[in-house]
Amino acid sequence: MRIVRSLDTYEAGADLLLSIGVFDGVHIGHRSVLERLLAMRRFGTIVGALTFERHPQAFLQPDQAPKCLTTLDEKIDLLAGVGIDILFLLPFDERIQRTSAHAFLEDVLLRRLRTRALIVGDQWRFGEGRSGDVALARNVLTAHDCFFEAAPLLERDGERVSSSRIRELIGQMRFAEADTLLGSPYRVRGNVVLGDGRGHELGYPTANLAIEPEKLIPPPAVYATTAWHKGNAYPSVTSIGDKPTFGGGALTVETYIPGFDATIYGDQLSLSQWRFVRAQQRFDGRAALIEQIALDVKQALE
Repeated sequence: MRIVRSLDTYEAGADLLLSIGVFDGVHIGHRSVLERLLAMRRFGTIVGALTFERHPQAFLQPDQAPKCLTTLDEKIDLLAGVGIDILFLLPFDERIQRTSAHAFLEDVLLRRLRTRALIVGDQWRFGEGRSGDVALARNVLTAHDCFFEAAPLLERDGERVSSSRIRELIGQMRFAEADTLLGSPYRVRGNVVLGDGRGHELGYPTANLAIEPEKLIPPPAVYATTAWHKGNAYPSVTSIGDKPTFGGGALTVETYIPGFDATIYGDQLSLSQWRFVRAQQRFDGRAALIEQIALDVKQALE
């Protein structure tokens, strides 16, 4: 998959079949649209997606921007896995914000990108002040012999599949449902960094993960998880919390992998197959905490 980070130097060498969106999570609704475009691919055409390096809300209203289901690297990996040919990965900035709706359709999509088919969501808005809508896009694009479709959101069990819906499910710790709508396991990944060493002292050494600040993580609790390291999967127990037994502090994500004793500082660890074990709680001393951790590990492994 080719990645284009600026349209200024892009020279279209083929007709483009395109979808545009945030693609947070690259869920089954996104994949359904991209797979339809892939089915339309013919000689002389390429299939692409246009998205942004950061959620547009992070530029427009930073204090209201949602946490993301996928980091930028995760989103790139998932889109590549769908099988598209090209990804337009653009900064959402003042230049894009001030592009008029007509200019976006005519100058960007038709002239520069050579778009010959566009499928977007039926609530798609674009252009300065969000002035463009699907009616305008249909009129302009079809007048230039560009196929256009505004697809309604996919539904599962009477619920519309959307990134916001999946965020809600993760917040409610309904991970199996979230995984179904994502079409792949919800993952939290980060580099292993030095912690305070307390896990070693308690007899349960943990890997502390540095998580990208924009990444959505589950609520504070103890979970059974699967830890992935260099392609290998390990049953694990993950704690998300602020360590109330030891006076509180910053929220951390730390994972205990039974029987795993390799040094992996600096390596990437990925967590999936999340299952709730218990809520975060404060214990009266180390002995009580150690006893509970033993129960947590037993329950998680079972």
